[in-house]
Amino acid sequence: MVAGNYWHSDVSCDDEPPLGSILYLREVPETGGETMFSSMYAAYEALSEPMKCFLAELTAVHSGEQVYRGRYQNNGVKDRSEYGYQRASSFPVSEHPVLRTHPETGRTALYVNAGFTTHIKELEPDASQAILDFLFKHIQQPEFCCRFRWRKNSIAFWDNRCTQHYAVFDYFPALRSGDRVTVKGERPFYNAKSCSDKRRAAVE
Repeated sequence: MVAGNYWHSDVSCDDEPPLGSILYLREVPETGGETMFSSMYAAYEALSEPMKCFLAELTAVHSGEQVYRGRYQNNGVKDRSEYGYQRASSFPVSEHPVLRTHPETGRTALYVNAGFTTHIKELEPDASQAILDFLFKHIQQPEFCCRFRWRKNSIAFWDNRCTQHYAVFDYFPALRSGDRVTVKGERPFYNAKSCSDKRRAAVE
């Protein structure tokens, strides 16, 4: 099974997404299998001030269905009740601010990703998709990214609150395997002065 070969922040569909992840690989392919990381600090800071103000008012919906349906047999599988009726599948869905304040650094980061973010709550569907498409493409710019080249017994520890990552699957039929630890996180929040305050301060 191939996992993570798309830009994402781990399990952002949870109410309290993981703080970070630690991955230790015992077996790696001779070539390929790198993991790409993108800084959501840098992606946010590269946006224009009007765009930052626009995004500051928005909420994104994150759903696990598009990732989990059909992949894990114990998550979201339809079954029958004792009366024989089909029960609807359930997948984790959460709402988080489009911009996120890091609780330790105080810096602002983008917090939408192609893996889990389905739409923006306050916008009509077409506008929501247009903004998300722009942001999903924006975070992939080379100046925000780096590539981690795995070696046998390499360990990587990343912060899901300010990064996204992409596990490049370019090594078939070789294998990449090891152990992963997920670090418990907190509910995302955005804490900043309003854009009107920022504009007023700039004028003064």
